[in-house]
This record gives sequence, C-alpha cells and structure tokens, in this order.
Amino acid sequence: MFLRQIKFLKLLSIMLLVVALGGCIGKFIYYPMEEIRFTPADQNLSYEWIELTSKDGTKISGWWIPASPQRGVVLFCHGNGGNISYLVDTAVIFHRLGLSSLFFDYRGYGKSEGSPSEEGTYLDAEAAWYYLVENRKIAPENIIIAGRSLGGPIAAWLACRHNPGLLILESTFTSLADLTRERFPWFPLIFVRNYRYDTLHYLEGVHCPVLVIHSRTDEVAPFHHGQKLFEAAGEPKMFVEIEGSHNVGFYRSLPHYEASLEAFISKYLESEK
Repeated sequence: MFLRQIKFLKLLSIMLLVVALGGCIGKFIYYPMEEIRFTPADQNLSYEWIELTSKDGTKISGWWIPASPQRGVVLFCHGNGGNISYLVDTAVIFHRLGLSSLFFDYRGYGKSEGSPSEEGTYLDAEAAWYYLVENRKIAPENIIIAGRSLGGPIAAWLACRHNPGLLILESTFTSLADLTRERFPWFPLIFVRNYRYDTLHYLEGVHCPVLVIHSRTDEVAPFHHGQKLFEAAGEPKMFVEIEGSHNVGFYRSLPHYEASLEAFISKYLESEK
C-alpha cells in the first residue's frame, strides 16, 4: 500500500508539473517588448500608425509604410522577440524594392493589447490581411506574405487560409515540435502540446509561389529545416542560401538577399492593375 501511495504521489507530481509548465510555457516561446525604440522616420520613411482589430476584439498596432510607385505590398510577420521597432532595416529593404509594407505587432508586443498565444498570433495576422484587402483595397494577388523565424508558420498559416501573390519564409522551422525535439532533446514534448506552429503542414495548403531563405549557420533554426520546407513547397518555388546568424543573416548577406528578393518578385508577382 505504501509503495502504491508513493507511485501515486510521483504521478500526481508529474501531472501537476505538466499543468504548471503548460500554463507558463508561453514565457519560453514569446519575448515581447513594449518600448518602441525606432520608427521608419529614423530612416526617412513616411509611415502611418494603424490600429487593427482581431476577430476576438483585441486591438493590434502596426505601421503602414507606403511606396510610390507601388509594385506590390508586403505583409510581414515578425519573430518571437522584440516588436516592430526592430524591423526598420527590413522596411527600408522593401521600400527600395518598390514595395509598400504592413508591419504589425502580435498581441502583447509593442502597443498591441493582450497576451500572446498561438491562436492569437494567427488572428492578428489575419486582421492585418483584412486591413490590406478591405481597407487599402489591395488585390490579394498583389500581396506578399512574409514571415521570419516564428513569423514563418504564421505567414504559412495565413497563406494557406487566403491566396496571396507570394509567400516568403525566412529563417524558420518545420514545426515547433520538430525544433524542440532537435534543439532540446531532454525537454518533454508534452509541455509544448498546445503550441504547434506547424509550418510544414500549412505549406500543404499554399498554392502561390514560395521563396525559402535560410542560412547554413543559423544557430536557432538549423539549415535542414529550410531545406525540408523548400522540398515540401509546391512549384513554383525558389531557395536562397544566406550567411550569418539567425537574427542578422539577412543583413550580413544584404546584397545577395536583396537581389534574390528582387529576382523572385520580378518573376512571380503580378503587376498592380
């Protein structure tokens, strides 16, 4: 009887640990910052603060950065840390390519309300999509959905549900479970059971041209994740290898990175009517 009680207590302790970690595991996935440290004005770009409303009523903050003439529009889904104020360099690149852009902060990031969750990030991205299509009257075929790091599965989810002109996946992973299993083999996957972020699965429903960008020396999302995503994407598609770490590879490889974006966009994006 005593041994049975010990086994029961051990099982109960494990169950309580799972519940406790399951409730706070988001703190290990999301690293939001509220302070807006930079804006497009720091790089002499005109921009407009916008407020979006997600399907569940959460108020989401973002930037609309116009380009003139405008060959298309980028809807950008950022990674798990910081906020949009760390994306000004990326906004400059898109602007040089003649693309207007919409950068938004997920709930709990920057000036956006609420706390982040997987479902919430999807709803926030969809609110950004509807803003472009309904408020800005941008034709879906002229929209490029782009996602970097954690923004990759969010971008793929959005492209799966809607039908953009192009999808760009940069420095991202096949799924959160795959990444956790590989990077943290000692970490029980049950603790991330409520977080899928399954980029590979969402790609199955994407029917537009796909560009996958990845660094061979990415220390966060290993290179083969990008290769596997490229293999799974339907045609037409393009793979671009950059150099450098997870967070700054695009900037370290800037000439090649920007030229590759130009080539992909020029080849596959429909001209605005």
